[in-house]
Amino acid sequence: MTIFRSALRAADALALASGYLRVPLSADRLIETARRRSRRDDFGETDIAEPLRRLLQSTHTEASLSLVGRLALRWDVLRFLTNLLDLAAAERRSPEITREPIERPLFIAGLPRSGTTFLHQLMMCDPANRAPLVWETIYPYPDPHDAQARDRRADRVAGQLRTFERLAPDFRGLHQISAVSPQECTEILAHSFRSLRFDTTYRIPSYRTWLETDAENHLPAYRLHKRFLQHLQHLQHQTGPSPRDQRWVLKCPDHLFALDALAATYPDARLVFVHRDPVKVLLSVARLTEVLRRPFTRRIDRLEIGRQESARWLEGAERMIAAAGPICHVHYLDLIADPARTVGAVYRHFGLPFSPSTSAAITRFAAERPNGGYAPHHYRFADHDLDAEAEREKFRPYLTHFNVIPELSHRPSEARPGDAVPWTPAKG
Repeated sequence: MTIFRSALRAADALALASGYLRVPLSADRLIETARRRSRRDDFGETDIAEPLRRLLQSTHTEASLSLVGRLALRWDVLRFLTNLLDLAAAERRSPEITREPIERPLFIAGLPRSGTTFLHQLMMCDPANRAPLVWETIYPYPDPHDAQARDRRADRVAGQLRTFERLAPDFRGLHQISAVSPQECTEILAHSFRSLRFDTTYRIPSYRTWLETDAENHLPAYRLHKRFLQHLQHLQHQTGPSPRDQRWVLKCPDHLFALDALAATYPDARLVFVHRDPVKVLLSVARLTEVLRRPFTRRIDRLEIGRQESARWLEGAERMIAAAGPICHVHYLDLIADPARTVGAVYRHFGLPFSPSTSAAITRFAAERPNGGYAPHHYRFADHDLDAEAEREKFRPYLTHFNVIPELSHRPSEARPGDAVPWTPAKG
């Protein structure tokens, strides 16, 4: 692995010396390339030019892209553009796609590394639930010029994940994912080029500032998100028998920063917030951001990442406190201690039937993945310029409001598992 990394550093030096990394990617050229390769012209109603230009400008001036980073960014952008062309072409052939009903979808959000992925996986034990899978968010439609592409899309994505794991060998220990795993919504939202997914992968503060300060930025992304689900639902109905009444269960911590756009797009959405001690979360998410960025940049500032993640998720916690509506609240400690009971409480909160077979399937799934399937990790606060007590104090309103138990002082009890749902805010 040391030889592999040395080769990558040598390639970066050569690309920098040749001037290749100094030439910015052009939004207009990438758009034209996607059109030429797909032999299509119409991207539909999605406004992509301006957000794409802002993304490319920010990555060029701020991200210190490595050779791998530049190639990966170009590949990603062309894939998103091609998928948009495919969606628009499919809608012209089958206008009924945009009439597919997406009714009462359930969205899981919360601090990252708080058990949102584990809850998402547990809910997939119920055949009445449906989530977008990793491979179908990467390639929603088969290549029309390759008759066998439909059968090989999942295999292609599996190969791409193996390549990424070679570039980022610490990734699997932090976030377990396969081609057939339930995927976060951020991969869908990124097709609009208005997504915090890019900020996780690259250091792009000006893009993030633009995205967060313009109140109109998130709504086009969520409209595209709904279109994407309509396509996946239509394809599922076209390719074989499937329950017509499956409910979408969706997940992404970043939904916290776009709750108004989510509600405007899905007025009947059901929300689940997962809560965990932020002190246990922040170092993990800072480390994950570092691992995700490292293959794509020539410079990593771990202290800056720590400060940025702390500020970002303090804002996320404040948005959870301010959120209104019939939100279901789940505590991480409850979820880990008794997964079936906690998921059952979520179902009861929304008046959904929770069958004994689903409960048994959840219990089996969880038994094979103690602690949500992750091994314990040990981080040092100094590595990311954070202090445990200072962070806990900053998040004190969140801890108090949602009755979150600091994990260092937690002791299991008979009464604890499942009791936090339904939830009542703390007083005072």
